[in-house]
Amino acid sequence: MSLLLHICCAPCSVACIGELRGEGIEPVGYWFNPNIHPYTEYRMRRNTLTDYAKTIGLKLEMNDDYGLRPFVRAVAADIDGRCRVCYTMRMREAASFAAKNGFSQFTSTLFISPYQNHELLRAVAEEAGREFGVEFLYRDFRPFFRQGQEEARALGLYMQKYCGCVFSEEDRYLAAKRRKQARRAAEAATSGIDR
Repeated sequence: MSLLLHICCAPCSVACIGELRGEGIEPVGYWFNPNIHPYTEYRMRRNTLTDYAKTIGLKLEMNDDYGLRPFVRAVAADIDGRCRVCYTMRMREAASFAAKNGFSQFTSTLFISPYQNHELLRAVAEEAGREFGVEFLYRDFRPFFRQGQEEARALGLYMQKYCGCVFSEEDRYLAAKRRKQARRAAEAATSGIDR
């Protein structure tokens, strides 16, 4: 079996690669992430993965298209539904690359994240596999998420703060703002009770 492992970032790859190697599967990593913005973030994640791959002897294939404009065009009509478009872009590209380069299977490190829509991602990956005639290898890596993140921190890998696209970064800031407002409201309510 030859497995192409689509990799979204180095921290998410740590436990996935460990688990696959534990099963006797030596994956080949594949970088294709046109959803990551701005360019400084894209470069940091790409370079961290490249450096990490060298330290663990992982063969890494790169599709280094930054992809800002195609990604934004693809999601502009439905920003709230952007994840399906993003998953489709990346899983189709991974399946296509796998098929063209003789891999028997493909999967993705995205399956480790508890923040992704796991069922939608799986459906999209299975569809891409059927379309390109390459088997999608399903693994639910989520039970290893915390362990992988701890290992990544211990290794000093760059740890991103949001999924990748500028819209997910915006969501992160809006959620933080809402939490801050809720804390202020709770403090104000509490201080009013004490009087």
